[in-house]
Amino acid sequence: MSIEDDVANENPGTAKTAKKSRIRRFFAHPNIIAIFVSLMLGLLIRAFLFQSFYIPSGSMIPTLQVGDRIVVSKLAFAFSGVKRGEIVVFARPPADTIDPNVHDLVKRVIGLPGDTISSRNGHVLINGKILPEPYLPHGDPTYNIRTQVIPPGDYFMMGDNRGDSYDSRFFGDVPGKLFVGQVILRFYPLSRLAIF
Repeated sequence: MSIEDDVANENPGTAKTAKKSRIRRFFAHPNIIAIFVSLMLGLLIRAFLFQSFYIPSGSMIPTLQVGDRIVVSKLAFAFSGVKRGEIVVFARPPADTIDPNVHDLVKRVIGLPGDTISSRNGHVLINGKILPEPYLPHGDPTYNIRTQVIPPGDYFMMGDNRGDSYDSRFFGDVPGKLFVGQVILRFYPLSRLAIF
């Protein structure tokens, strides 16, 4: 075996060792590790814990204004279940054909599975009793809800701005499996910061 053969045999191993060393030095750099960990945490948080949304319409006025930014907890319902009056972000139901570019909606839970819902004189009735709704603006217009029983696993969702909200009165009950999460915080603008 010649000297050239020995050098040729050693170079592949030396090149691999040098490449591994460069990779180790790259990932050993504190800033790279911090960026990588931050990205991974951000993806995990967004996928499983919290997500922020922008409010593009006035359907939830006065609670949420156009331009507000909110944080949604994706785990809220895992611990306490869905409660009447909570504000929820959900995926656009198939029966909502108004704007296919809208992927998520934000409304308030009004009717729970098994409830009989109807309306009379501009008031929502749940199982024959008027639902107290202190979050509604004064002088809200009269509207009609046909008497119906909400099926298991579904929810009746309505915007607080009843005269300008496309909701369950039009596209029907919303399956709970479409829920993204519960609105827990309005963080922008800072002057309207609020915890829900």
